[in-house]
Amino acid sequence: MPLLIGAVPAQAGEKEATLAGINRATWGLAEWPIGAPSADRALPPAAQARIDEMRISREGMPQLVMEMDAQNRAANQTPDPTQRQAAKKDWQQAMNALEREAQTRSLLRDLYSPDQMREQMTWFWFNQFNVHGKKRDIRAMVGDYEDVIRARSLGRFRDLLEATLRHPAMLRYLDNDQNAAGHINENYAREIMELHTMGVGSDYSQKDVQELARILTGVGVRLRPDAPRMKPEWQRLYLRNGLFEFNPARHDFGTKHFMGHTIHGSGYAEVEQALDLIADNPATARRLSTRIATYFMGDRPPASVIERMTAAWRQSGGDITTVLNAMTATPAYAASLGHAFKDPVHYVVSAVRYAYGPGRDGHVVTNLDPMINWLKRMGEGLYDHQTPDGYPLGASAWTGPGQMEVRFEIAKAIGNGSAGLLRPRDPAMAYQPSAPDLRNALWSGGMDRATTDQTRAVLNQAASPQEWNMLFLASPDFMRR
Repeated sequence: MPLLIGAVPAQAGEKEATLAGINRATWGLAEWPIGAPSADRALPPAAQARIDEMRISREGMPQLVMEMDAQNRAANQTPDPTQRQAAKKDWQQAMNALEREAQTRSLLRDLYSPDQMREQMTWFWFNQFNVHGKKRDIRAMVGDYEDVIRARSLGRFRDLLEATLRHPAMLRYLDNDQNAAGHINENYAREIMELHTMGVGSDYSQKDVQELARILTGVGVRLRPDAPRMKPEWQRLYLRNGLFEFNPARHDFGTKHFMGHTIHGSGYAEVEQALDLIADNPATARRLSTRIATYFMGDRPPASVIERMTAAWRQSGGDITTVLNAMTATPAYAASLGHAFKDPVHYVVSAVRYAYGPGRDGHVVTNLDPMINWLKRMGEGLYDHQTPDGYPLGASAWTGPGQMEVRFEIAKAIGNGSAGLLRPRDPAMAYQPSAPDLRNALWSGGMDRATTDQTRAVLNQAASPQEWNMLFLASPDFMRR
């Protein structure tokens, strides 16, 4: 089913309506002539080349993690204290470089991918299934984790749920690799139900959390290429895919009573039964429909929209694209266009897309560090949220005076060209900063009429193109989508 960009207000002019719909369906307006976002095109060659050269693109995640683990162990075993400290520093720098590659790749896709809804939903689902990059060895895994989410971001929720469960980044982050029969760890079981799916106050109990933790025993991570030794009768139940492992020797095979159902000890099949029950629960459909609507439409989406999305979820078996289309087809969605406040990621990416996005004289941002640093300053750094609840979706988290001050700084840096986003990666190459042309065909092709009289009056007072750029990017109109 094709993904719609949404209805538009009947009273809006054709161009303004198109702009409003696409501005919501993408990470931000980027080019003129305007066309609906499409998955049929590719990234600009320069952006794709940058991604292709990355270590996270050239090496498979299991190999990468095992290499980094071996480097860390070798550093720890270095007998000389000075050399050991230097080796540990080298390992930390290599791990940081892997995380920076993942951050850079994520932003390049947000800026230039023609499949903009997929990129937006990748961010949404990563936040829903949040992991913190700095914990344990997750920096070496986080790029692959995002790819796994990205591939399923518009598909069936049940598939996405299991894909995150089987990923070593999640298993490391919520410590399920330490969950074994006789040594139960409830961390992951609790968050699956409380944060990832049904939500606090829905129809499950502490006993259900405990039973799910028992079901998840033996689901973990193995960094060695060989299989562990085990009893012959367990060998047929052993599962391995990359670093993911289900080890029946660590599993509790006792009967579980989970969410009103009896689950007999059978190995990993118990996990699949539990995920079916969780994914099919009406509370999951309602809670996630509400969060998707909040993400796109802003605070307190109408109950009628939530009802329509929840019904679409239940009827489609949790097909995410169907749920999105149910949302965008409502009059309330159309009425909300241009009113949702941009969180830091939406603000930063939309500002850079408008200045240097697809169709901007062939420019591709070469220096992503300013964007990464801006997001961290505003408290929404990529892979930087420590707790599993993810970043807040409500506007109140991002509208404080400190937040707005940083946005004004960003608007000024992009507007006058001082941000260095086009700085060559080779420091020996000459670089002359210049201000982007934001009063362009996109502006005259509809943005001017979609902007309020108050904002246009302020822009008309600008003393220079650089000041015009800054005032536009800092305007209340640009802060909304």
